[in-house]
Amino acid sequence: MLRAGWLRGAVVLALLLAARVVAAFEPITVGLAIGAASAITGYLSYNDIYCRFAECCREERPLNASGTARASALKLDLEEKLFGQHLATEVILKALTGFRNNKNPKKPLTLSLHGWAGTGKNFVSQIVAENLHPKGLKSNFVHLFVSTLHFPHEQKIKLYQDQLQKWIRGNVSACANSVFIFDEMDKLHPGIIDAIKPFLDYYEQVDGVSYRKAIFIFLSNAGGDLITKTALDFWRAGRKREDIQLKDLEPVLSVGVFNNKHSGLWHSGLIDKNLIDYFIPFLPLEYRHVKMCVRAEMRARGSAIDEDIVTRVAEEMTFYPKDEKIYSDKGCKTVQSRLDFH
Repeated sequence: MLRAGWLRGAVVLALLLAARVVAAFEPITVGLAIGAASAITGYLSYNDIYCRFAECCREERPLNASGTARASALKLDLEEKLFGQHLATEVILKALTGFRNNKNPKKPLTLSLHGWAGTGKNFVSQIVAENLHPKGLKSNFVHLFVSTLHFPHEQKIKLYQDQLQKWIRGNVSACANSVFIFDEMDKLHPGIIDAIKPFLDYYEQVDGVSYRKAIFIFLSNAGGDLITKTALDFWRAGRKREDIQLKDLEPVLSVGVFNNKHSGLWHSGLIDKNLIDYFIPFLPLEYRHVKMCVRAEMRARGSAIDEDIVTRVAEEMTFYPKDEKIYSDKGCKTVQSRLDFH
């Protein structure tokens, strides 16, 4: 009896090792090996084992599922790695947790992130991607579009619209909870983004495909000046930046972006039909936040924290307004390159 159990275990191990070796070359062979292992044991799950060797689309992956700490991990990532953005941290955590824990959402989750360069928009999209799909931006189910790279020519708008619809339709068909990130929205030619309007609406299906579990994230510098003006008004009134609430910025931001010809959302049906769930402001970063970015970069490089270097790098940045010098006009965007010189 013991010998039979040992032999069965050895065979299963051999089959799984073989599957691992060929995983990068032949998914069908992986399937055959796993199928054989399942047949021998009678209790191994094909999907569970297959997904150890190949990336799978886990449609039922709530952020606070029992026995996991995904919601806590997302919260920790945002609170520890994102500096000076209390609004973004709060809204993104609540929006994502609520959406992913809803088994029957009525529409895809659509977030529009706005603010000056270097305030953390791209960084947040990376954090979100990693918490939703283990491979993050490298996942087959996370799709990044950069306006100047993927949609450079104004005369090809119709072609881009068609390509975009086909790409999104195909990928959502393959994985319902796909993530689509659109960077440099402020450089996107007007009209292109409206091609995906049917996918963001309250439809149960569009041409046989449901988009309700997908997530769309827009990143834009548009509206950054409006956000900075509000933050500056609070500062001049002697109020803390943490006192700024979403209601102080979101209405102004949505109207400002809608009327901005260089926002990518100029007169867009996405705004007109209220299909963007949250306009999330990223506040301009102060001197203390830049120093936090420098320390974080030094830790990421495995370097000891040298406060003299932290101060020198922070002081090399340029600040706005000219007289008061409160906010870094590039946020933390050039911290990495500046640290290379020290």
